[in-house]
Amino acid sequence: MAKSTNAKPTKRKLSLAWQILIGLVLGIIVGYFLRESPKLVDNILTPIGEVFLRLIKMIVIPIVISSLVVGVAGTGNMKRLGRLGGKTILYFEIITTIALVVGLLLANGFHPGAGVDMNALNKSDISSYVATEKQTQSHGIIETFVNIVPTNLFESLAKGDMLAIIFFSVMFGIGVAAIGERGKPVLKFLQGTADAMFYVTNLIMKLAPIGVFALIGKTVAQFGIESLIPLSKLVILVYGAMILFVILVLGIVARIAKVNIFQFLRILKDELILAYSTASSETVLPKLMEKMEKFGCSKAITSFVIPTGYSFNLDGSTLYQAIATIFIAQLYGIHLPIEKQIMIVLILMVTSKGIAGVPGVSFVVLLATLGSVGLPAEGLAFIAGIDRILDMARTAVNVVGNSLAAVVMSKWEGEFDSQKAEKYLSEIKAA
Repeated sequence: MAKSTNAKPTKRKLSLAWQILIGLVLGIIVGYFLRESPKLVDNILTPIGEVFLRLIKMIVIPIVISSLVVGVAGTGNMKRLGRLGGKTILYFEIITTIALVVGLLLANGFHPGAGVDMNALNKSDISSYVATEKQTQSHGIIETFVNIVPTNLFESLAKGDMLAIIFFSVMFGIGVAAIGERGKPVLKFLQGTADAMFYVTNLIMKLAPIGVFALIGKTVAQFGIESLIPLSKLVILVYGAMILFVILVLGIVARIAKVNIFQFLRILKDELILAYSTASSETVLPKLMEKMEKFGCSKAITSFVIPTGYSFNLDGSTLYQAIATIFIAQLYGIHLPIEKQIMIVLILMVTSKGIAGVPGVSFVVLLATLGSVGLPAEGLAFIAGIDRILDMARTAVNVVGNSLAAVVMSKWEGEFDSQKAEKYLSEIKAA
């Protein structure tokens, strides 16, 4: 006698990526209709978006400190850490330099600033960026490395100075490893902290569609789609350059590391949509660290490479800065000979490192660069209005670059778990 089956059909849950995408589309629509209602934007969308960003920022530093201390203490080898740090900085410098060269080549080839009528462009106030640039104008490679060492840990924590926090965490991890058994209670506490924070991260991510809806709605309401039309050539070039860089340059790097770039992008789809929508890398840092560990990367390497990359490996930002510098020159009809363009690369190689915590960092870096090569800094006022749209693209590229760096470093150090990676890929495909 055959048994009757009353199995209920399982409901297929809408993935987070689709939820965020829906929030993104609805935000664009609502923002478009709220262009003439700034009070509604300020009283509803702005607070919701701000709360979401604050929730993410709240958990970033505890996760970085706890994960990094546990990872470093697990190795406890100063020589190995020094080798990892040297390799990581070398890799970051090579990739970001390639991004700069690609940006210059594309800007010289497509001339985004040629023929643009400056009278048809809206000028935005950039006085806040100018003030910030004056505060950081002495920034250089020596200052960057000096500032890595914090004078007051709590001040660095309050400012969110990631490089100083990483330095302290590494040193603390080495100290915990050195005291042996006496350090185990500390490690147990920090491991519990990391696990709890990752749990909180998953709770906060459930609010991501609402946060994205509010943030993108505010952006569209403030700047409008029409603000893109006069600078459409620049926008198209920046987005095209970002896609080309990910598929071609990072694709080649991924292939060398024996990773399929398209499968890799599929793993990061939720984080890419979220980072793009919010134009903030911080919103995805905890999930990136968690996913790269699941993908087979070493915990110690992931905990060190990804947060460090937020200051030293901003591929999308450096690519944009190169294009924007040439755009300003073309906008004013200023010819830049090859020697000046080489100077631009050298200047951006230094100024784009170590100040990721500064608000409007790309504008601050561009202001310093323009002044160094004799270009009018006020030209940035013409593109400040659409910077948010461009920032969304470069943030997404930064996320891909830093995630891939964790894979490259793990493989370079011989600490990549291929079986774990294959298992995680299978789970992603089955989902």
